[in-house]
Amino acid sequence: MGGLEHRSLAEPAFPGDDGQVDPALVPVLGDPWATLAQLGGARVFVPIVAVLGERAADGGDKNADMAAVLMTGADGRRALLAFSSVARLETWNPQARPVPVYGQAAAQSALAEGASALVLDLGQAHWQVVETDDLGHLAAGDALVRTEAGTAWVRPAT
Repeated sequence: MGGLEHRSLAEPAFPGDDGQVDPALVPVLGDPWATLAQLGGARVFVPIVAVLGERAADGGDKNADMAAVLMTGADGRRALLAFSSVARLETWNPQARPVPVYGQAAAQSALAEGASALVLDLGQAHWQVVETDDLGHLAAGDALVRTEAGTAWVRPAT
């Protein structure tokens, strides 16, 4: 083994994940408020696709990079795609590679890529857009709660 006997791979973030909808999202999909309240701590899948690059200098094959998928709306704003299950992602694009992340990490990635929204389950019956202040609060790890006056984002104590 050449000295590799003591090395180990890092533990996967979602061991035993079967690609189904995260149990926290199962009862709330279709209810925009409840979905948003659960999304930060739930596992979702961000699609990664191959993007053709430049042709090699010798005229050979083009290289390819892997990239998360951003959509651009008619108004020019961009959104990162995420899906609640592998099956829903594959319905959208069977060639996309599903990368499991927490909803909070997906929101952080959207903001890091200059997107102003996160679209959950595009093309499904209960797809949802998380944008503007909600996207920022989701990325920050804030909790969405109901109050007598309506809903509010609350920053957990540190």
